[in-house]
Amino acid sequence: MSQGIENPNPATLGQQVLVLQGGGALGAYQVGVYQALDQFGIDLDWVVGTSIGAINAAIIAGSPRSERMQRLRAFWKRVEHGHVFDDILPSLLSSPLRNWLAVSTGIAGFFKPRALAFLSPHITLGPGEAGYYSVTRLKDTLSDLIEFDLLRTGSTRLTVGAANVETSEMTYFDSRAMALDIRHVLASGALPPAFPAVEIDGHHYWDGGIFSNTPVEVVFDDNPRRNSIVYAVHVWNPEGAAPQTMSEVENRRKDVQYSSRSAAHIARQRQLHRLRHVITQLADLLPVENRTDPKIRDLASYGCRTRMHVVRLLAPRLGHEDYSKDLDFSPSGIRQRWEAGYAHTMRVLESAPWRGEFDPLEGFVLHEAMGGESRGAELILSPTAL
Repeated sequence: MSQGIENPNPATLGQQVLVLQGGGALGAYQVGVYQALDQFGIDLDWVVGTSIGAINAAIIAGSPRSERMQRLRAFWKRVEHGHVFDDILPSLLSSPLRNWLAVSTGIAGFFKPRALAFLSPHITLGPGEAGYYSVTRLKDTLSDLIEFDLLRTGSTRLTVGAANVETSEMTYFDSRAMALDIRHVLASGALPPAFPAVEIDGHHYWDGGIFSNTPVEVVFDDNPRRNSIVYAVHVWNPEGAAPQTMSEVENRRKDVQYSSRSAAHIARQRQLHRLRHVITQLADLLPVENRTDPKIRDLASYGCRTRMHVVRLLAPRLGHEDYSKDLDFSPSGIRQRWEAGYAHTMRVLESAPWRGEFDPLEGFVLHEAMGGESRGAELILSPTAL
């Protein structure tokens, strides 16, 4: 915690939830966010993630609190890549060379090429092998860093999202409902065609990001609903200029695809939560003798009094990034995103935008924390009750 800053104790407003998007190397920003939350003394009740977000989330929930940062640092150190290019070349030149090396030889601690997949697209590999890269390295890395027994006995709930290959449905694997293991985390990060599907109980799963890369809806739809502060961490930019080059086209395509209709999710949840509060207030206006009527009680059950404060943190664009930014596991790229996540989150926590008066009908209050271009982790904070 920063010196001289009084902790506003957000825990008094309900459960503390951290939601992490998928985005490969962009997930370094999420580690900075968690570092700030931890330093501020916030004890997370629930961590939700997809893809790299699922990996970060599983390390957080699957580690003793005193060791979480140490293990997150260990993971990101293991997947660092391209040191030599960073040391001798400017970023404009080092980035494409580093990413070419990752595609051609893999990344230590993460993935390696599967030779047969590159020979021909028509070679039969089988569901568990049909991917350009093997993630055996990642499996070993995560097995070292995550205590899966702790997911069953610890106080921090973990939810990871994956897409069912056979049914095209989003599936959330939740430690509150089942015993999670390495397969569930690997399934959430099995992005095709790079990585093969992961089989769990007779079904095959791909990276949840191909269906919904912003898994915050699982929090909004949880039953029973609880008062919450939800730190929703976005690593893909939902807004951006129209592209003028083919490189910019591919970069913007990824942002559009993987930001996952975040504005639509927010608008829908604002409406739903307001309706729930309206139902509750209407029920309160009924005569006491009518409230015991089974039909009225059933209708009134659709209402609720919970309030969710959603703090949306958005990773900044780095000056040198392009469409391969999610492969930028360079030491400098990881460091810049990590530092930005930490700086943005500390400013939000110190400003405590959830304090104040809000419309009693609003069950969903959004606080935007937007990371700007790479200008020393600049923050634009604009709390708004939707």
